[in-house]
Amino acid sequence: MPQLDSKLSGVINHNVKSVGPSGIREFDQEISSIPGIVKLTIGEPDFDVPEHAKQAAIKSIEENKSHYSAQKGIPELRDGISHYLKERTGVEYDPATEIVVTVGATEAIFSALTSILNPGDKVIVPTPAFALYFPIIKVAGAELITIDTSDDGFVLTPEKLQKALDENGDSVKAIILNYPSNPTGVEYSEEQLKALADIISQHKMYVLADEIYNELTYGVEHHSIASMIPGQTILVNGLSKSHAMTGYRIGYFAAPKDFVTNASKMHAFVVTAPSNPAQYAAAEALNNGLDDPIPMRAAYKKRRDHIADRLEKMGMPIVMPQGAFYIFAKVPDTINETSVEFATHLAKDAKVGVTPGSAFGPGGEGWIRMSYAASDEDIKLAMDRMNDYLLALTK
Repeated sequence: MPQLDSKLSGVINHNVKSVGPSGIREFDQEISSIPGIVKLTIGEPDFDVPEHAKQAAIKSIEENKSHYSAQKGIPELRDGISHYLKERTGVEYDPATEIVVTVGATEAIFSALTSILNPGDKVIVPTPAFALYFPIIKVAGAELITIDTSDDGFVLTPEKLQKALDENGDSVKAIILNYPSNPTGVEYSEEQLKALADIISQHKMYVLADEIYNELTYGVEHHSIASMIPGQTILVNGLSKSHAMTGYRIGYFAAPKDFVTNASKMHAFVVTAPSNPAQYAAAEALNNGLDDPIPMRAAYKKRRDHIADRLEKMGMPIVMPQGAFYIFAKVPDTINETSVEFATHLAKDAKVGVTPGSAFGPGGEGWIRMSYAASDEDIKLAMDRMNDYLLALTK
């Protein structure tokens, strides 16, 4: 096997070197080799892709649609996204100039942020937050500004946003809002979003709205900040969570034309264009499958309620999720361990895999995240094991 020539040991992008691997994936891999472990770690829907979407992918292959697509995505999919966003947000995006289909929402976030950030710029991220945002900001040469929301029900308040903007001035070029939230499942109300939008509208900055879980809400209505400040919003979404199409890797961003013109260049440089079969499947899902998430949402809600009930009986305070498929639970005060220590012992001694809250930034320490995108049987078994483990600790 080839070894790197010693002369090249320092030839590296220093921004990339400065970031570590995903703490979520790293911990998941660390515990995956434990025999018999039940994992509630990764946000991977356990449902199959809707049949009509799969057939659309197969049909595209049979019809030899195997050449490069338009860099911004096939017209059928961009049209579907435009119609979907008009229905869900009230904002009308031009499919030809204001929408780009990406390789998952991850690429959408990467292309969007790297197309606007320069060294010295700053990005505000309310935490705990999806850890993907942190390295992308650093790789772009920008500075991460976190706002701990744990004392405010894991919701960013207008007061804390204004304080961060006052302290950092015009160097703030963007704020990232993810709602419903990974890891907490918290959703923002229309009033809460309007209060934030009022502040953002007074500053020279973007808001990147990561709304990948917008179809998975429980008893509350999802509102998009794009409907309030469309000229400043980069709206990110995809099909991975709503239609259980994680492996198809289809996401998108929608924004004003002037932004898309620049950001689409970064997208093209990185991936050229998404896979055709995946795009045709996504087009079918959006154009003819807007009801597909309904049974999945019902199943997730049932699982959420079961886990919440069990955790509360175990004496573990929780944030009741209003969306997504995660539940954030506090490590009991009687257990004098960090979230990593608690999650490690839970994996090794109880054979239950959870994600340490510290992986999600400030405000996450002392908490653990559990995904209920798992089978009913696995969830019940995990809760039984956790209960037995906690009872044993109190003896």
